[in-house]
Amino acid sequence: MTLTEELYESAKDIWAGYHEHPFVNGIGDGSLPIEKFRFYMLQDYLYLYDYAKVFALGVVKAKEPSMIRRFSAFVEDTLGGEMDIHSGYMERLGITEEDVARATKSLANASYTSYMLNVGFRGDELDILVAILSCAWSYAKIGDRLKKKYPESVNHPFYGEWVKGYTSREYNDMNDELLYLVNILGESAGKKRREELKEIFINCSRYEAMFWDMAWNMEM
Repeated sequence: MTLTEELYESAKDIWAGYHEHPFVNGIGDGSLPIEKFRFYMLQDYLYLYDYAKVFALGVVKAKEPSMIRRFSAFVEDTLGGEMDIHSGYMERLGITEEDVARATKSLANASYTSYMLNVGFRGDELDILVAILSCAWSYAKIGDRLKKKYPESVNHPFYGEWVKGYTSREYNDMNDELLYLVNILGESAGKKRREELKEIFINCSRYEAMFWDMAWNMEM
């Protein structure tokens, strides 16, 4: 069993909850109230800045030039790729740069990003990738499931852009590279090390579940 397969097995019950979440299914069938999505987008925008910082810690921790370049590319893909999905929605939702500057993270959001950054500061390249993976991989899984469960979701006049973004070739290519790197770097990891990585992955997966709850309930 590869490391990523083992990580998935450790958190699959948590991930199953994502697919049943009313916020996620509301995107798929188009019934999600706009005000909930607006709250989510602003919180996720703030989240992505710290997400990019976690990748940036990989640049600092990387030992090989090839890995420095890879982590640098992940930073750029986040700020110039995934955030493009958000930027388009921010304009449509009437969220200005001033709104972003005044916004504060919810408690769940701040706790999640603080945990990931702490993992990045105290860990190595593999710890960083595993902390990131629960978000990146689960969004690819969610997008794929929504597209299959709600075939017309990609054509929804508002939420279709979100589904398309997380089922795009570009997003999945980046996610596949993360999976590849985790498996390569973790190939020689022993049982104790794998348990440490599973703890990080499970914790971040739990934070993902909390993020969906936070968005649905619009909790600060």
